[in-house]
Amino acid sequence: MKRYLPLILMGLGIVLVVSGVGYDVVFAGIPYQDPTPEMSARYAFHSRIASAFYMVGGGAVLVGAATAVIRVATRRFSGTRTP
Repeated sequence: MKRYLPLILMGLGIVLVVSGVGYDVVFAGIPYQDPTPEMSARYAFHSRIASAFYMVGGGAVLVGAATAVIRVATRRFSGTRTP
């Protein structure tokens, strides 16, 4: 399980980014051309939620990728390999 943690983290990040895209399309959508203040506030609220999905998902992908690279580098340069 510990061996696959970076891949699981990257997969979870990708799922979060895709979920953010879906949320953005369904709830925020395309900005209105001439919105009322209420419509602008609702769009901004949903847009911020979608942005949070993007940030957290992107961060998870980056942390998972960095962990995978560090693991490969330490195994390669330490001289010991664990199966």
